[in-house]
Amino acid sequence: MKASLKKRIVWLFAIAMITGGLYVAAVNVSKLLQGRALASSQQLKEEKPAVHAEKKQKTAIERTFESGEKIGDLVIPKINARIPIYHGTDEDELQKGVGHFAGSVLPGEDDNSVLSGHRDTVFRKLGEVGKGDKLIVKASYGTFTYRVKKVRIVDADDRTVIVPKPRATLTVSTCYPFDFIGSAPERYVLVADLIKT
Repeated sequence: MKASLKKRIVWLFAIAMITGGLYVAAVNVSKLLQGRALASSQQLKEEKPAVHAEKKQKTAIERTFESGEKIGDLVIPKINARIPIYHGTDEDELQKGVGHFAGSVLPGEDDNSVLSGHRDTVFRKLGEVGKGDKLIVKASYGTFTYRVKKVRIVDADDRTVIVPKPRATLTVSTCYPFDFIGSAPERYVLVADLIKT
């Protein structure tokens, strides 16, 4: 009887040791795999900004403009218009032509370049421009051709017009309706993608 009890105790001890060993091994393998996954994800995070920065460098324009300085001209073939573009959207710039929103990238760069103008001066005929029409920016640093992909009518306080974009985009806006007397409640917005530099 005593021998069989001893055997059972030895077997139970052996099973407990094997089970404990497997548990410790499983925990260590799990930690090792988690560590490798974490290291891999950190490496990807470190590589992505480098790739992104490299992409931005390729399309970054090595030029800056002061407020009120002329950037170039906006050419709209559909309405036979050539309008000067000035850096800034204060009344001084908008009286002379189209204003470039200073918080946006320059035309030709990746992201969203935003231009605005008055509907009763430079953009009187902008309502005739729609999807598929070309917008050409002839800047002092290059010429950039865009094609309108979308026309939007938004509230005057809608800030989605100035949000970042994943590719080179030109957003052109003016007050709407065009025949409205006084401060118009909406904006007529053309969203165009860069098709040629």
